[in-house]
Amino acid sequence: MNESIKGAWGYRHVILAIVWLLYLINYFDRISVLTFLPYIQKDLSLNAIQLGWLASIFFFGYSLAQFLAGYLADRIGPKKTMNIAIWVFTIITGLTGLVRNYWQFIFLRLGLAVGEGQHFAPAIRMIANWFPRAEKGRANGFFSTTWAVAPAVVPIAVTQIAAVFFDGAWRPVFFALAVPGFIGAFLLWRYVNDSPKVMYERGKVTKEEYDLIVSSVDVEATEHGKTYSAKVFLTDIQFYLYTAGLVMVLMIYWGMTTWISTFLVKQHGMNLKTMGFYASLPYIVAFFSMFIGGWAADKWFEGKPKVVTVISFLGCIPTLYFIGQVPKGDTNMLLLWLAVGGFFVNLSWGMMYSFPGWRYPKELVGRAVGVSNGVGQFGAFLSPLVAAYLVVELPDKSFDFGGVFIFWSLLAIVGAVAISFLKEESILAQTAGAKEATAA
Repeated sequence: MNESIKGAWGYRHVILAIVWLLYLINYFDRISVLTFLPYIQKDLSLNAIQLGWLASIFFFGYSLAQFLAGYLADRIGPKKTMNIAIWVFTIITGLTGLVRNYWQFIFLRLGLAVGEGQHFAPAIRMIANWFPRAEKGRANGFFSTTWAVAPAVVPIAVTQIAAVFFDGAWRPVFFALAVPGFIGAFLLWRYVNDSPKVMYERGKVTKEEYDLIVSSVDVEATEHGKTYSAKVFLTDIQFYLYTAGLVMVLMIYWGMTTWISTFLVKQHGMNLKTMGFYASLPYIVAFFSMFIGGWAADKWFEGKPKVVTVISFLGCIPTLYFIGQVPKGDTNMLLLWLAVGGFFVNLSWGMMYSFPGWRYPKELVGRAVGVSNGVGQFGAFLSPLVAAYLVVELPDKSFDFGGVFIFWSLLAIVGAVAISFLKEESILAQTAGAKEATAA
């Protein structure tokens, strides 16, 4: 393989850019709901527990949808599965602006979850199809920036749109958010294909790039008559250690993302515009953190990228605790800890979602991601809900989130322990090595 081809721009990067943009669109509506949560609470007369259920119920439906998404990504292909997702969540996003009561919102959140739940596993499978093993950390690290860019941009964008164009009203914003979904559906139809081989035959991929893509072990196994059962990962103890760590990552990330705007409004007394900036800060930092984590996994810790995730968890332990302890009015300290929190909470994404592609044949990546992310998103369902019961409502109608951030710090301890035992070696290479040792 010509070394100059490695890392060079190719059609695989076009695929990655479109997959990134599609998932960014996916994130806009769910983050917008969380950004407007304190104002939705007021509009619909909700208490803290109802607010917690409204935020969490999305992840219950999203968790269940992951299992079907993983199966569909492997069976009908990631492109078709993502197309289903985009049309469903785009329509429901527009309907969100019409919601009038708590139960209508619950049903819409579940519908949105079913649509968006069909998107993640096929996106990861698409990256597994198009990138060789040596580039998976960086590719997934870049893809992961969608859940840094969206929470960084959305709170500022939607609060400014609401304030400037709609006199602070949140409902019209969701009508506008449906438009990018239609654009995304067109891009997917026009420029994306599941198979590098097909695009090579169409002249979109060079011979050099195609050889690079298929250079990883068994990357094109189905073309050579090989098949793999889900038993490969379901009987692998490393899969369960990985899933346990992923549960903790998602509980921390979605717990904090769900409650950050309400935390800033209810504990620190911020107005609409100020809250939008502060809520974005952790994710502005996260954008760079994800790049650093993915790059470090490929370059600094080659062969042991789990080190990045352990560092991430260890950094979260004190940081999350101190965010919850910042006194009201101490904006400089709050800015500092939110920025540090954004760095450590998001450092590990590139490594975490590269693991199935490192460990298992690409023919199993969709199902492995569907199962692990399905379990993980159930944790994302529990975390905001547990937080709702840990929030202390004060007599002046403000909230105290101190216990909530302690809870998330404890989750980081569990995650660090689980990931410290993880092995990232390809299971096929591991099995082959074991057979050779036995033969010798």
